[in-house]
Amino acid sequence: MKDLPARRLLLVHAHPDDESINNGATMARYAAEGVHVALVTCTLGEEGEVIPPDLAHLAADRDDALGAHRVGELAAAMRELGVTDHRFLGGPGRFRDSGMMGTEQNHRPGAFWDADLDGAAGHLVEVIRSVRPQVLVTYDPDGGYGHPDHIQAHRVAMRAAELAADPAYGDGPGDPHTIAKIYWNRVPRSVAEEAFARLRDAAPDAFPGIAAVDDVPGVVDDAEITAEIDGSEYAAAKTAAMRAHATQIAVEGPFFALSNDLGQPVFTTEYYQLVRGACGRDDDAREHDLFAGVPDVAAAPGAQV
Repeated sequence: MKDLPARRLLLVHAHPDDESINNGATMARYAAEGVHVALVTCTLGEEGEVIPPDLAHLAADRDDALGAHRVGELAAAMRELGVTDHRFLGGPGRFRDSGMMGTEQNHRPGAFWDADLDGAAGHLVEVIRSVRPQVLVTYDPDGGYGHPDHIQAHRVAMRAAELAADPAYGDGPGDPHTIAKIYWNRVPRSVAEEAFARLRDAAPDAFPGIAAVDDVPGVVDDAEITAEIDGSEYAAAKTAAMRAHATQIAVEGPFFALSNDLGQPVFTTEYYQLVRGACGRDDDAREHDLFAGVPDVAAAPGAQV
């Protein structure tokens, strides 16, 4: 561990592109500050819909080659964010994209949704005990919006955090490690409403339609937000990373759309809810550093907590 930076952040996501949409500004900011930022992606996103017509043949119901293509998109996105440690859970292709909830893809051989929880978590334990992050970021129990792979990513991340800290759990290399703070991805409702109002005013025709606030994963009442990370300095890096996921995302200025062609705002301040560990503030204000209060970890010069 002597070769790793003092501050270490682990993010667990379901598919390539989730990380850039949810946490791209946070990842770019911390990478620029010298934090070791590690990303674990649980599937290749094989069941995703494809936006560019010239790549439509990659889809699961045609060539079924989308997963391999999205590996390259993820690598390109990570270059834009300055993140060098990005891995697939259990190795590329170990778990397959499960499709949307209630579809037959949920139970195809290798589907992540059907994976044994402790078996899948064991792969993540290896990463945790190797990287030894102080902070973990993942989804809430609903996966943000109910997608089976997002729900399973939440379950695997939370279970792996427990197993990694347990001295009795002996599978895989590395000594036990307790993650000091665990956060779930969130968006405060007031921020989402204001951002959609800007979209309607500034670019009503950028996309065929405009999404609803509740289409954004993880929208909650403002009071549930415990941390906000100002990544406005890294807005260009985040949007470049999102553009790298070209099969899944169309970006237009500070707005984007998925394959449904419904416009959404790009958030460059990103929000979190602390669900495990001690808050780094002794008042009711939000943290401005995910590492705030972590013992023996110095904040970057000038950083707010």
